Amino acid sequence: MDLKNKTTVVTGSASGIGLALATRFVQEGATVIASDRNAEMGAQKAQEIGARFVTADVGQEKDIQALIDNVLAQEGQIDLFCSNAGIAVGEGPETPDKVWDLIHRVNVMSHVWAARHLLPHMLERGEGYLLNTASAAGILTELHSAPYAVTKHAALAFAEWLAITYGDRGIKVACLCPEGVWTPMIQNAPILQQTAVTTDVLVEETLKVLRADGFLITTHDTTLKGFQTKARDYGEWLSKMRHLRKKAMALLDGGAAREGEAPRTEGHP
Repeated sequence: MDLKNKTTVVTGSASGIGLALATRFVQEGATVIASDRNAEMGAQKAQEIGARFVTADVGQEKDIQALIDNVLAQEGQIDLFCSNAGIAVGEGPETPDKVWDLIHRVNVMSHVWAARHLLPHMLERGEGYLLNTASAAGILTELHSAPYAVTKHAALAFAEWLAITYGDRGIKVACLCPEGVWTPMIQNAPILQQTAVTTDVLVEETLKVLRADGFLITTHDTTLKGFQTKARDYGEWLSKMRHLRKKAMALLDGGAAREGEAPRTEGHP
């Protein structure tokens, strides 16, 4: 996909991955509509990079529908929709239902709602690109938060389903599955900081896949290597993950292991 003169929407654009993608898309010549629930910061950042801003909370279907309607009314079409906003909250099965519901709405249903309201427009045109941000946690797992691991698996599964179902009808789908990236999301995850890449690296990998009309976007060689181990020998992979979890927990609070502590900021790892 060539982004020049393409109308592109990016959610979760006030910081982190969303801001990095929106910034680079503008530089590539796209017409960018940036969106975030943080209206003040989102509008400021959008103005700085040369994007138009629309406030939206992706945990609410009505906000996603209003965002899409706004862009279609003003720009006339949407060529690329980056469903990027996400959160990391919760710990284990003791996590309250209201927290499970929140992360499910933001990390899974936001993609569903975007597709629900975008597909009729894209199918009528016979073309369109959906870029859904999941995480390497959707391919492998997440060591701190069960709700994060579960919802990212679901986000990847939904992106796969979209690609299978609509790939022969002009709809392209990509799924962004990074490991640690230097954003606010990893401020409480020292295990991710050890191998984190910059947002510049992530953006370059994203553009490489979009230009090739590909599907899976990763940022670390270890992601697919781990996936291969998982497929070859689940027992071996689970053993390695248990060892890595112990290491991750020991790194929290300067070596004092605290069960279940998870990053709690907006964005993606």
